[in-house]
Amino acid sequence: MDDLHEAYDRICAYSCCYLSQKGSVDHFLPKRYYPQFAYEWDNYRLAAPRINNYKGDSAGLIDPFIVQMEWFVLDFPSCFVKSADGLPDHIARKINRTIVALRLNDDDYLVQVRCDIMLDFAEEKVRLSFLQSKYPFLASEIVRQGIETTAHKIFGIVPHFP
Repeated sequence: MDDLHEAYDRICAYSCCYLSQKGSVDHFLPKRYYPQFAYEWDNYRLAAPRINNYKGDSAGLIDPFIVQMEWFVLDFPSCFVKSADGLPDHIARKINRTIVALRLNDDDYLVQVRCDIMLDFAEEKVRLSFLQSKYPFLASEIVRQGIETTAHKIFGIVPHFP
């Protein structure tokens, strides 16, 4: 398990959020349906325990190993995860199935974590470099959407002046 935490830099493969607590081993291809891959390193994903629990034996989800930049996007200020516009239908369906199965938008805790980190960024409590190392999806969305200097406006925060 320590090797998995190290390999992933303690980042959940599905939420792209830093795991301050111990993560869990997800078998991307569920052991129930693919017992031959139960002990294959290539089938392991580091997951937040609640996300791994939601995933359970779900199959047909998007593999974090093949996700390309900008397939998933983040809506501000709701902090909901969505599939990007213009994706091929089969990819968009898989992404949407993944979002629903993992409850990325239905679990208030998961949404609140994203919003709290974004608020910290908008209030200049954390820097983009911190997000890049601990919350890479949020960081990439900040850059992609060009809100590095305007996040405070999205969240209705009055900037602090020295």
